[in-house]
Amino acid sequence: MAPDPQILDELRRLRARVPQLTGALATAVDEVVLAQDTPGVDPQGMAALTATTHAAAVKLADASGQGEFRELLVRGVYGYVATFSAGGGGSTAAVLTLLTQDRVNVGRLLLEGRRAAARIAELLDTQDTPAGRARQARPAAKPAAAKTTGTRTRTPRAPRTTTTTNARSTTDS
Repeated sequence: MAPDPQILDELRRLRARVPQLTGALATAVDEVVLAQDTPGVDPQGMAALTATTHAAAVKLADASGQGEFRELLVRGVYGYVATFSAGGGGSTAAVLTLLTQDRVNVGRLLLEGRRAAARIAELLDTQDTPAGRARQARPAAKPAAAKTTGTRTRTPRAPRTTTTTNARSTTDS
């Protein structure tokens, strides 16, 4: 499949905004590479790993009650791998994967990665790509049924008390 020029342009703009990026890859969840800018990395192999990791992250987020998957950050000795959901809904049609050096500003990486993933989702919604068709053909998500096992509640905190029972003060010698 030929790379999507608009998505490839977005990946290149992202690499310009975050200079420590060493690679960027946009894939459909079925391992189809939509666009890639990953010198020195096999895009097909990375797409397969991204799809597997995405599936595990979706299950983990669901099982832990954290809601739908949005992003995943992995830190290695030599840098980070950040994976972002490029679209909404429980069955995301595309995933953005970013590879960085270890000295990257992680806050900037997350901010720019989220923006790029949202832009890629917009592009896929308006284009005739496999991921775009999958997103358009997907029926509206049904609201989740309430679980009968109990709802999550917050445990109330005990009020903080500030007592000064220390026998020493700044005037004591």
